[in-house]
Amino acid sequence: MSGGFWPKHEDAKTGLSRMYDGGIIVPVLIGLFLIVITFCIERFLTIAKASGKGNSGEFIRNVQFNLANKDVDKAIALCDKQKGSVGNVMKAGLGKYKEMITNTELDTDQKVLNIQKEIEEATALELPMLEKNLVFLSTIASIATLVGLLGTVVGMITAFAALAASEGGSASTQLSKGIAEALYNTALGIGTSAVSIIMYNIFTTRIDGITYGIDESGFTLTQSFASIYK
Repeated sequence: MSGGFWPKHEDAKTGLSRMYDGGIIVPVLIGLFLIVITFCIERFLTIAKASGKGNSGEFIRNVQFNLANKDVDKAIALCDKQKGSVGNVMKAGLGKYKEMITNTELDTDQKVLNIQKEIEEATALELPMLEKNLVFLSTIASIATLVGLLGTVVGMITAFAALAASEGGSASTQLSKGIAEALYNTALGIGTSAVSIIMYNIFTTRIDGITYGIDESGFTLTQSFASIYK
């Protein structure tokens, strides 16, 4: 091996050890890949918790049934069992819903607006938690391929420099070895970007489903109050 910040190792025996010869960009790409894995695990756990227990559509229908029977306390108990973002927003709205039932100073439209405002405030607290750290996945999805391409270009420059300095039959060997080493950067960059894009789309799809449930729960509360206590 030669000295320097990134010394060369000859005759690597495995694919993983050959990655080392891809250059200093390789550990950067590995670092990006590990960041993606870390945020994927974090988002998976957070969104799984935010999804709550059971089907959100069935939960909203059960709440609607209890509201139709004017059993607000039972509807709140269902929110405690759901333990997700939809349940949290619904519980906040139901708290204001229950308060508005006994309010004699406001008319029905004003009461509905108060319930709607409470739901919007609760939603504003839930959504940032759902979308947190997704920007890292989208950013890495964009730059990982470029970083991999940079590593490939640097590797090709090194390979052709070695080719120019070599003599005789070793030229083709040096070139093929250099190209193989440079393509490790491309593979890592594309792989990291692909994982980031796939997981980002999966998470945004699940967040959209939760957001839809939140919107549906808000609509259910306001419409229920307007129809029962008009």
